[in-house]
Amino acid sequence: MRHLVLLLLVLAGPLSAQQPPYSVFPPADPPYYRVRYEGSTKPGELVFSVNYTVWVPPGVKTLRGVIVHQHGCGEGSCKSGLTGAYDLHWQALAKKHGCGLMAPSYEQPDKANCQLWCDPRNGSDAKFRQSLTELGAKSGHLELATVPWALWGHSGGGHWAGGMVLLHPDRIVAAWLRSGVPPVKAAEGRPAPYTISEAACQVPVMCNLGTKEGVTDKTNRFAGVWPGVETFFTAMRAKGALICVSADPLTSHECGNQRYFAIPWLDACLAARLPVKNGEALKPMSAAAAWLAAREKSVWFPNEAIAKAWLQYIRDTAVLDVTPPPAPTNLRVKGNELTWDAEADVESGLASFIIERDGQFLANVPEQGKNPFGRPIFQNLQYSDTPTQPLIQMRFTDTKAEAGKTHSYRVIAVNTVGLKSP
Repeated sequence: MRHLVLLLLVLAGPLSAQQPPYSVFPPADPPYYRVRYEGSTKPGELVFSVNYTVWVPPGVKTLRGVIVHQHGCGEGSCKSGLTGAYDLHWQALAKKHGCGLMAPSYEQPDKANCQLWCDPRNGSDAKFRQSLTELGAKSGHLELATVPWALWGHSGGGHWAGGMVLLHPDRIVAAWLRSGVPPVKAAEGRPAPYTISEAACQVPVMCNLGTKEGVTDKTNRFAGVWPGVETFFTAMRAKGALICVSADPLTSHECGNQRYFAIPWLDACLAARLPVKNGEALKPMSAAAAWLAAREKSVWFPNEAIAKAWLQYIRDTAVLDVTPPPAPTNLRVKGNELTWDAEADVESGLASFIIERDGQFLANVPEQGKNPFGRPIFQNLQYSDTPTQPLIQMRFTDTKAEAGKTHSYRVIAVNTVGLKSP
């Protein structure tokens, strides 16, 4: 018990010298929308300023839900949330299910108490729900205020997402908790524990962490994560909760390759639970399709495919994918500059593009994606699983094109397992 809430207070990662100030973020022009709130001095209200950015899939008539990508604790991780709604891979998941993609960014000062936002009872729950109403009005999708939520959270964001499951189980499709969980047992000097309701046990929950966070390495600064996760998992599973644990064998507190399991897992849960019509209750998970795997304690999966993906993930994180990414579209050529549009592969994201000129290979864009925490990816990745700033553009300049000669160009997308699009 003494380890339970250590993970809630640690920084989600080291600060980067390249982290922008909170006032520097991509523009929120449609299909992006943003609201910002100043911190409050009133008791019980959110003390930190915060902005919420949501992406609405172009052409969607009525949103069916919202996927929330919640950063972790610490100034660096909070700033990384500024780009969460612009992530092409997470957008692909949101578009598939007719959902918005939201990323909050709490303006937490360096070394400030993370509990003041990552515990949703300290005002962030109320402010989040207020933002949905105002973003719904801004975007012309008033249903944003009432649709279900699918939650992903890292570190303190995992505490927040788990707390929201326990506070609002009837609103939540599923929750992925990376390296952070809410308190469910009393401990001296720690936040008050949540009550585990029967409704909360019907929400699919994945507790995900790096094996070096106390599973195999019990000496580093993040070694308190596993005891907290184990306590949360045991308490939930004892009440029959639809919960699982997945340990990343390659990482510590960084997010690594977890998105290649998290997104398919959320995909399965969204497909199973979103109602046909807005306003209807979330569908219960099918008991017939569910799988249980027994190790030290049983873990729950929504279906056989996810159970098999879990086995791959906990072995080496190399979750299988045999489907190529979508082909790029709308290739434009102006002078010697090429621009194009592309959507990410839901399973494996987007690693790069191959440029061909006159039927011959010309270049890779980028030459090498940057991700020190996992597979190289087109948009690059920060510690809390969000794109770097400035956002990488789908653009290439052909500096070797022959003046006065007409050229033919093709662009091919490549996902992170190396499969190529048409």
